[in-house]
Amino acid sequence: MFEFTIVHKSTEHRGRIGKLKTPHGELTTPVFMPVGTQATVKTMSPEQLQALGASIILSNTYHLYLRPGHEVVREAGGLHAFMNWPGAILTDSGGFQVFSLAKLNQVSDEGVLFRSHLDGSAHFFTPEKVMEIEMALGADIAMAFDVCLPYPSTYEEAALAQARTTQWAARCRERHDRADQALFGIVQGVTFRDLREKSARELVAMDFPGYAVGGLSVGEPKALMYEVLDYTVPLLPENKPRYLMGVGSPDALWEGVARGIDMFDCVLPTRIARNGTAMTSRGRVVVRNAKYARDFSPLDPECTCPTCRQYTRAYLRHLIHAGEILGLMLITYHNLYFLTRMMEKIRESIQQGTFYEAKEAFFTAYYGKADGEGF
Repeated sequence: MFEFTIVHKSTEHRGRIGKLKTPHGELTTPVFMPVGTQATVKTMSPEQLQALGASIILSNTYHLYLRPGHEVVREAGGLHAFMNWPGAILTDSGGFQVFSLAKLNQVSDEGVLFRSHLDGSAHFFTPEKVMEIEMALGADIAMAFDVCLPYPSTYEEAALAQARTTQWAARCRERHDRADQALFGIVQGVTFRDLREKSARELVAMDFPGYAVGGLSVGEPKALMYEVLDYTVPLLPENKPRYLMGVGSPDALWEGVARGIDMFDCVLPTRIARNGTAMTSRGRVVVRNAKYARDFSPLDPECTCPTCRQYTRAYLRHLIHAGEILGLMLITYHNLYFLTRMMEKIRESIQQGTFYEAKEAFFTAYYGKADGEGF
């Protein structure tokens, strides 16, 4: 039910094109996964996600455990049936949220005692408990429970977190027994090379079906993130998917692919859309700005999505200023369509051997320079 095949490898860099077979369809990598934290991609219907070309989405264990509860989702027939999504789903373990959202948390070798950010109620997550929740949710891919630290963290903190991540990964592997669900391990170690390498070696020895690089895009400079990928990704198995968690700016997607990453997710395109900001072929457009009040041109003249074909910047600005939900939906649709098409261009450039030329052209148009950085 789960199989990853590399169909083309670049001769210029570590990028590759793969086919990832899941119980809910086959998808082509490199791929960007829209984030549907609470069993919904904000303002998007499943039908719209299908129409724009999304093949896999991400949902979150922590949030769904708190509301509506994993048993409710199980009784509904699993996450696919509950949210009416026919494609593949990946569930994050909730580790990042436990450490970033919970009002209080106490970490031990056994697990994490935390208080809900919703009502302050106490909960205890162990690796075994997280596996029970993720198996009840029934996503195609589940993530092991890990310890995710902020940047910067001390070496001592990072070493303890890395050791616990390995121990918890082994316990997740032992508890997980759902045959139609793949369990991925997560490499941790903050930005310390020896810890990242140790984490990768220990997890690879457990023979997970796929591997994620976690704990990045948490405040460190992008150059440092790329450095971590440069020495971490080569340690992960060539024949298994590699997932960079929480990364979704255009520059980071191009750079991540060049370093051998197959899967990405991020709330960025949907979050900035709700603030009235769009990703376009000529860089970001803050539609709420006054200069667009009488701009009757498309959001992005080079884009073929429904938003760009049928609506103007002036109208979108009006919707945002009027607080109309339609404005959020139209810009969200465009941003997700934009990244989905961009990933198609990346795959085409790998296939044709023109990756660096395509990357330079994209960066120059989007950022105004060939080595652009930002969103």
